[in-house]
Amino acid sequence: MDARNHPFYEKTLETKPIFEGRMIKVQVDTVQLPNGETATRELVLHPGAVAVLALLEGKMLVVEQFRKPLERVQVEIPAGKLEPGEDPLEAALRELEEETGYRAKTIKHLQSFSTSPGFAEEIIHLYYTDELEKGEVHLDDEEFLTCEAITLEQADAYIREGRIFDAKTLLAVAYWRLQKLEGNR
Repeated sequence: MDARNHPFYEKTLETKPIFEGRMIKVQVDTVQLPNGETATRELVLHPGAVAVLALLEGKMLVVEQFRKPLERVQVEIPAGKLEPGEDPLEAALRELEEETGYRAKTIKHLQSFSTSPGFAEEIIHLYYTDELEKGEVHLDDEEFLTCEAITLEQADAYIREGRIFDAKTLLAVAYWRLQKLEGNR
């Protein structure tokens, strides 16, 4: 169903740009509610991102890095922002090698999902590979991280400890667990 035909649709009456940075744009929209009243919606516009659940000899490749918005160091699956017009599959292959030093021989799209639909349009495209070959790490100039391969038990411990805290990595671990339960990996 086209969202514009849904009874809860909010028609945009006005858009006011607030900020434009390297990674995000912020705007405030005035919308008409289904009951005819108006309201404002603060929106974060983001080009989207990719993430890769990569298994190397039965262990998940993860990176540890500092995340300024949370003021903490986290363990996450390899991921990165889409460049304008970039194909998510190509971005996934690029980010995997840049952050881990491994190239995917094959890669499969698992799921695309919204990160914060209440205020942001960001979509993350999650990919999976267990066929890797050694490549080269190519970190961005402003990127500082370490990479390791962890077992499912280590991932569970990192989740309990709060070291794994982000949605994309939690989703990847859940997928990995499900695959192991089904006897696939």
